[in-house]
Amino acid sequence: MAIKVILVDDESGIRTLLRKIIDHNEGFEIVGEGANLADAVTIFHRTKADVVFLDIEMNGTSGLDCAKIIADLNPKTKIIFATAHSEYMSEAFELYAYDYIIKPFNVDRVNQTLDRIKSLSEKGYSDPADKIVKYERGLDRLLVKGRESMSFIDIEDIVLIQRENNSTVIYTKQDSFITSASISDIEMKLDPEQFMRSHRSYLINISQIKKIEPYGRWTYIVTFKNIKNDALMTTAKFDEIKKRYS
Repeated sequence: MAIKVILVDDESGIRTLLRKIIDHNEGFEIVGEGANLADAVTIFHRTKADVVFLDIEMNGTSGLDCAKIIADLNPKTKIIFATAHSEYMSEAFELYAYDYIIKPFNVDRVNQTLDRIKSLSEKGYSDPADKIVKYERGLDRLLVKGRESMSFIDIEDIVLIQRENNSTVIYTKQDSFITSASISDIEMKLDPEQFMRSHRSYLINISQIKKIEPYGRWTYIVTFKNIKNDALMTTAKFDEIKKRYS
């Protein structure tokens, strides 16, 4: 299956150049183009693209704001900032951009990024539930409350908490639960010695880590012992893990 790509830039010439480069790389399909934030979000909702090439400043809208929306919908979408503005690089990587390419483009530089993307595989999930999380003090459990049900989760069984599609999913060794609570809300209820905010969109149980491997230039991917889902980790958090176990 082809890797789906969206091009978002208010300069049609830049989109044409990127299209030519991408068309020369097998395994990619450009599924949409846009010139601003509204275009990008609309196209992303329709196509569920895997990769978004995104300018920073477009017709009075911010590519950084656009990236925040897309990352909240799917944190594993590979957002590649393609821009003439190098001064936004630090802020872009706080959003966990997959890459940051400065205009004018070096064709080989873009090809290298596409080659790295092709080498990676991704996993996903779906769950239609909508639930609310509370902490049951003294019992080391989270209460996930639905409209007509309640689920009790042993904290020690939690492997991964992940943000996706404007909801938060709690993965345990046996099951998964969706809540409307934010990751930050849940993080405040958990022991920071056991749980790490490895990435804006992921909270992980350190004791359940199986392996950490490179994923892009500034990001790592974490696999776990008891579930098939994985998580992203920033370079800073990777360095923190190394210090803990050195």
